Order: sequence, then structure tokens, then C-alpha cells
Amino acid sequence: MIRPLARFATSALLSTVLCSASNPALAAGFDDVDPFIGTGGEGHTFPGAVAPFGMIQLSPDTDTTCEIRDCYDHAAGYRYDDPTIQGFSHTHFSGSGHSDLGDVLVMPVAGNEVALEPGDATKPGSGYRSRFDHIHEEAEPGYYSVRLTDARVLAEMTAGTRVGVHRYTFPNEEAAHLVLDLRSSLYNYPGKILWSSLRLHPDGTVTGARQTRGWAPDRHLYFAMRFSAPVKSHAFVNTEEDVAYRGFQGPGRDSDAVAQRQGRALVGRLDFGRLDAPLEVRVAVSTVDEAGAIRNLESEPGTFDAVRADTRGKWETALSAVEIEASDDMRTNLYTALYHSMIAPSVSGDADGQYRGPDNAVHRADGFTFRSTFSLWDTFRAQHPLLTLLQPDTVNRDIIRSLLASQEQSPFGILPIWQFHGQETWTMIGYHAVPVIADAYLKGVRGFDEDAALRAMVQSASYAPYGGLGDYMKLGYVPIDEEPEAASKTVEYAYDDWTIARMAEKMGRTRVADRFYDRSRNWRNSFDDKTGFVRARDSKGNFREPFDPTAINYGYDYTEGNAWQYSWFVPHDQDALFQAMGGDEAAVEKLDRMFEYDMTGIDYSHAEDIAGLIGQYIHGNEPSHHVAYLYNHAGAPWKTQERLAEIVDSQYAPTPEGLSGNDDLGQMSAWLFFTGLGFYPVTPGSLQYVIGRPFVERAVLNLPNGNRFTIRTEGLGAEKPYIGSVTLNGEPLERTYLRHGEIVQGGELVFTMQAEPNREWGTSTEARPYSMSE
Repeated sequence: MIRPLARFATSALLSTVLCSASNPALAAGFDDVDPFIGTGGEGHTFPGAVAPFGMIQLSPDTDTTCEIRDCYDHAAGYRYDDPTIQGFSHTHFSGSGHSDLGDVLVMPVAGNEVALEPGDATKPGSGYRSRFDHIHEEAEPGYYSVRLTDARVLAEMTAGTRVGVHRYTFPNEEAAHLVLDLRSSLYNYPGKILWSSLRLHPDGTVTGARQTRGWAPDRHLYFAMRFSAPVKSHAFVNTEEDVAYRGFQGPGRDSDAVAQRQGRALVGRLDFGRLDAPLEVRVAVSTVDEAGAIRNLESEPGTFDAVRADTRGKWETALSAVEIEASDDMRTNLYTALYHSMIAPSVSGDADGQYRGPDNAVHRADGFTFRSTFSLWDTFRAQHPLLTLLQPDTVNRDIIRSLLASQEQSPFGILPIWQFHGQETWTMIGYHAVPVIADAYLKGVRGFDEDAALRAMVQSASYAPYGGLGDYMKLGYVPIDEEPEAASKTVEYAYDDWTIARMAEKMGRTRVADRFYDRSRNWRNSFDDKTGFVRARDSKGNFREPFDPTAINYGYDYTEGNAWQYSWFVPHDQDALFQAMGGDEAAVEKLDRMFEYDMTGIDYSHAEDIAGLIGQYIHGNEPSHHVAYLYNHAGAPWKTQERLAEIVDSQYAPTPEGLSGNDDLGQMSAWLFFTGLGFYPVTPGSLQYVIGRPFVERAVLNLPNGNRFTIRTEGLGAEKPYIGSVTLNGEPLERTYLRHGEIVQGGELVFTMQAEPNREWGTSTEARPYSMSE
């Protein structure tokens, strides 16, 4: 979406040309996307240019000089309420709860004087950073532009899959310069940049590399850049004393280079003189080497306008997976949610198939494109099921094969936990690549070695040194005196084990299935009948005391949550959980208490990821995401409908502050997308979607197999928040779930809404969603 007041004559004219060349039906969804949603508040999204699942995320960084304790707000580089832009870098996370990347920062400068330091945001003119105004800022999928007030430059960005293209329009009669800063990085604490290099080649190509120690411990990134005008002069500066370092595995000195420099704090100045036309800068990156970056650069030729048009076409096609009729705000929210759900897992392999794996060695993908950026603790819940539904070919060709390749190349022989650029961060808990693979396989996705997949899943679930798994396999739970966050780990491992059992059973591997079905019941070992909560036990079997179900502390019994959130995480066996709580009525009463909890005097400001509170329900973090749907499992679906209305109305908006918590690589967005249609994958691996209530008048899923699944709502409106009845293909639907096969074969789902709860629909035990113990 191009924001209403942010239109320059040049870019507005180009937008008109691009739109006129596009299919109007495809452009409809494209034009509803607003990349600024989530760039303020807690969303941590970026507004810059990216192709679907692109390797390049070319976006402005408003502050990379923050103190470590303050960098959380700038995890995506850009924050909407910041007054200045420091520059434009080429790699970013979309909505993560941690920061890194921000590689190869470029900033245009006009005039005779060029500062090589960013300067102070509160002191205009103190460095190369520039003030800007949102009135002169635009963003749409694959395109970003801003007028830099101090630099007096119009900066435009677009991106292909592996190439980012800048276009800078400098003032007439002013010399044009670029600052190329390799010192800049997100979460840039002292010592993060281990080594870097810059070189200018005789043909005017600039290449370089850097090695960083950040969220990933030893990450290598290489780049290549070319310009539409010749570099007339330059300076490569090391702003710290030269230090010898032998650990860098990049290329040595290039005898053919016009100039080169190595060090830990490199910044370059590139001078172009006065220009008669805008300067275009093409940049590609590689995790392999500089030659790979050059090959990537050459793999996507074309001018700025050509790359922008091509990426627009890719986004139009991706977003055309759904046709939505809804209020303007809801259309914007849902199409933006779909857009945010298709940024990661991003391409991490070169055009020739080479990539750097978790062993930090170079490998070559055979028949697939290596992808990384796996925020699996977040995305296994809804974002991966969404991709499995809308892009199953991508899932089987790239995502699953990338996960399996990573397992083969892992020094520990396990599937990724939280990986980017092929490097493991060991962030979060569980082995949640397992449900991603199992859910896709059970839904019919093929094209990968399923025997190797099952072996990788079992091996990941059996690696004793990881996260207390040795004790879990021996005791049936993770003991808190041996491992932090033990209560959360026990229930998450149990769910992952169930998905292994489901896949093994489908494959006819009975012994494996029986073993992991047995392990999937381990959640019961952490459930305290006395208090009715999932709790941490010590190695002697005692529940840890004292116990406060509202307490949230890092390294405590739970992961980014407390007993209120984690006591509902038994998605594969909700019926047994509810019976342990005292039955349906007791479960419903406890769910109500969670949403209606009096938070007076409770302060979670010390916990960064705790946002979007409705009582003890915390929508800004993933452990709560399935909870509103659980009333269906207890025979009270009208309460699910009430809670969903409350969550959607309070947690999402078409504004920069429109995400109540980190988007987490698309999970917050995927939750809204599914919920907006009227159903949600509470239990990936069950082949079911639990019905909530719709927020659209009509939506059509244009499925990859050529079928169309239509959702239609009669009587949609705030005054009619409850489902009166449901039909599927013209027949009454009395159950509160849809089967995956019913969606992919196409058809029509019709909701009729009403003002009062229907306390009869979907209440019988036969109408309830899957539970292992039913």
C-alpha cells in the first residue's frame, strides 16, 4: 500500500504504469497490503523491499547504534517513530524477537562534504544519517521509497530474489556519493564484527565480505555491487587500528583489484560526481563467497523498473491465492498478514545451488533451493500449515529438503531449532521442525525422502544432550533442577513426539509409532491435579515450590510465559487434559478465568515478549495462540466466537502499531489470516482446522491443485457475533472442525451469523475436534 500522503511525482507515475500493466484481479490484493503494519509498537516488521521468500530484504535502518538493552525495539532495523534514517541495509528479519543482520549498509550523500560516521540522531548534520518525514515515504510489496531531508536525495528500493536495487535521485548540480558502512549491524554490540574486507575491481564492481559473531556465532556474508555510473574516486577506511586476524576464511588479497582494505571497522566512500540521471545500485549477497555474490548479481539482470515490475508480478501471483471481500480495514489486515507470512523461510542458497550449511561448510543443493530463517517454535503453529495449504510445492521442494539437509550437515545430527543463513542459534525450545515435516507429509506433501525424514525426526527427538532430553526419555519429564524451563519443554516435547507417531503410523512403522505415542503422554507427568496447572518437577518427582501461576521470568519453569498459558498446551490430547482439570465445565470455567483475570498489581514489563494481554491470555506471544479455540473442545463453541471477536478487535489494526506482539516471521499474521477466514490449525498433524467464526463477507482460496474453496458469511456484522448455523457444500455441518481434504477438494463453506449464542450447534462430543484420548 502506498500511504495516502506519500506520493512523489516520479514514483506515482511509475506506480500508475505498473498498475495498468497488471491484471486488475491480481492487483486488488496487492494494493491492499500495507508494509508499515507492525513497524511500530511490538511488531518488529520492516517496510522495505523483498520478493516472496527473497534472500534480500532491502530496508531502511533508523538506528543501529542503540545500547544492547535498547536494541529490542529495533530488531527489524526500522522503527516507525524514529526521526532519522541511518542507511539502507540488505538483510532483515520480519518480526523477530531478537535482532541480527542489517548487512552492508548504504547511504547516499549529496554535496562536497561526506561524513563517514552516522552521527547523532538528535544533532542534524553531525553525520551521514538523515532526517525524513512519513509524508514523503512509500511502501508496497517489493518497493520502498523515502525523501531524505538532510541528504536531499530521493531514495528508492526494490528487490528480486537474490538482488536488491537502489535508485537515488540526487539534487541537480550536486556531487553524488555513497557511504558503504561495513561496521553497521543490528544488535551491534562491541566485538560483533570479527573481520571484513572491501575491494574495488577494474570494471567498477565493488565486492566485500564480513564475518560476524552475533545471534549466530560465526556467520559469513559476501556481497557484490555494481553501479549505473562509473566510480570516479573512492576511499576505503579502517576506523580502528589495523589488527592482524587469521580466522577469516574469505578470499585473500586480489592482485587485480584497484583498491582493497581489510579490518574490523571498514567504511567506504564512493564518489560519482554530478549525475544527469538517477544512480542505480545493484547489490547481491552470498553466504558462500564473493564469486557467488557476483553470480547472484548476474542471475537477475535488469534495471530498477524491470526488477520492480518482475517482483510485483511475483507478489500479485502469491497474494492471488485468496480473494477477499471484507471491510477496508479487514482486507488490509488480511492481505498484509498473507504478505508477512510469505517472507520467510527465505532463500539462503546461491543461484548455482551452493550454500553454507550449519557445519559452516559449503554444500550444493540438488534439485531444490536451500532456505533458512526458521523460527520454528513460532511458525510450526500456523505459518507453516498456511504454506502447506497454499504452497505445497514450495514446502516439499525447498522447505522440507532444506530442513533435512541441515540435519545431515549439523554437527549434532538434529533438525534446525532457530536457524538463519544456515547457522543455528539454539533459540527457543522443542524440536519443532518435526511437526512441520509430519503435518506436511500427512497432508499429502511428497517429493522428499520420507524414510530419511522419519530418521531425522527420531534422531532429533533422541539427542540426549539437547534441552534435557536425556532426562525426559528416562523420567518421562524434564526435571527443573537439571534444566531451566522444564515445564514448557515437557509438554512441547510430548506434542512433537505425537507428530512423529502420526507420521510413523502413516508410513506403517508400527514400532516407532507405538514408542512415540507412549512418549506423547508425558505431558501428564507435569500436570498437577491439586492446582490444575502444568508445573515443573524436580528429579525426585516433587513439584517446585513456591508456585505462582502468574510468575513470568526468563530461565524459570516456563518459556516466555507462565502456568496460565502453558497449562493449555496439550493440543494433541485436549480431551484428556480437560478430564484432568475436572471435566468440560471446569475447563470452560478456567478458560473464562484466564481471559477475565484481574491484572491489577501484576507487572510484566520486565519480560520483553509479553504483550497483547487480555487477562492472562497473551496474544503477543505464541503459547496463547490456540487457547481461544479450546472452548470447542469442551462443547462451548459460542465462547470461542466471543473470544475471537475480542482478540481480533483489540490485537490487530491497519496501522504501524497494528500487531500486538512480534510477528515472529509470520506467525502472528498467519493466526489472523486463518482466523479471518473462520478456522485455525489448532493441532498441526491432526488434519483438522478448528472452526472459530469468520471476519470476511466472502473469501475464495485458489488452491494449487486448481480447486477453489469458498467461505461465505451471511449476516456478518458487529451486532451478529455468533454462528447460527454452518453448511458445507450445501449440507448442514454440525461439527466444529473442517478436514484438510474437505478444503483442498474445493467447495463452499457458509456461515450464518446471529445476535445471540447458539448453544446447540457443535456442542456434542461427536462434534468436537480431534483428541488422542477420545
